[in-house]
Amino acid sequence: MAFLVVGAGSVAADQGKPMVVGGTLASVAEAPWAVVLTNSAAVRESKRWCGGVLVAPDKVLTAAHCARQPITSYGVVQGRADLSNREVGRFSAVSKVWVHPAYSTTTNRNDFAVLTLKKPMPGVPVLRLETSPKADRRGAVPTVYGWGDTDGTGPDDTLQKVAVPDLGDATCTGIKGYTENGYTAAANVCAGYLDGTGDACQGDSGGPLVLNGRLLGIVSWGNGCAKEGYPGVYAEVAPVVKTLLAQVRAVPSQVR
Repeated sequence: MAFLVVGAGSVAADQGKPMVVGGTLASVAEAPWAVVLTNSAAVRESKRWCGGVLVAPDKVLTAAHCARQPITSYGVVQGRADLSNREVGRFSAVSKVWVHPAYSTTTNRNDFAVLTLKKPMPGVPVLRLETSPKADRRGAVPTVYGWGDTDGTGPDDTLQKVAVPDLGDATCTGIKGYTENGYTAAANVCAGYLDGTGDACQGDSGGPLVLNGRLLGIVSWGNGCAKEGYPGVYAEVAPVVKTLLAQVRAVPSQVR
């Protein structure tokens, strides 16, 4: 069974694979905190690399596996639903990158990174972090946001959204290979469709999974994209919220 870290920030991962599959167009107005992480190594003209979420005027939360390139190669774009329209939106380079010290490339746990922007984005609404582990509950229906190839279900490089039901931890721990690949109820959210209706995919990593106006999790990994029988795995925010908030509230000189 070949497991795929979603949008792992590699050049190969950026070529021709779908991102938000089965979604609908989303507007910047409804998701102003959703951002695109760009990288000079990306093969697409838009330089789209991963997703992210603005959690403070100068802080972006994304996936740790998106943050392996040199700091100078990154940029953050906000307010641009269609990445081909460079007449709109804001851009900032990245000055600091913090990766969760317990992040594991083996288990994919603690898949979080906080980027500090060189140019803060005051006036842009930020997304609050979920603080309650009880928010991850079977039957809830969060929404995931992202840009990029859609496997024919929508325009490329355009902000999309798809509601992905929370299937409960037992669903993912019961799938062959998911536990071995690092899924744990204490650190992940299992969300999506077992029939492959919709999902996040390459390039969506680090993008927001939103429930009731809070950041429930970020796109982390899965087995394929919108593959029948294999929902998406999200890094859950609540269990590590204190550690994340310490970085979000840190002044740039305190971030390493």
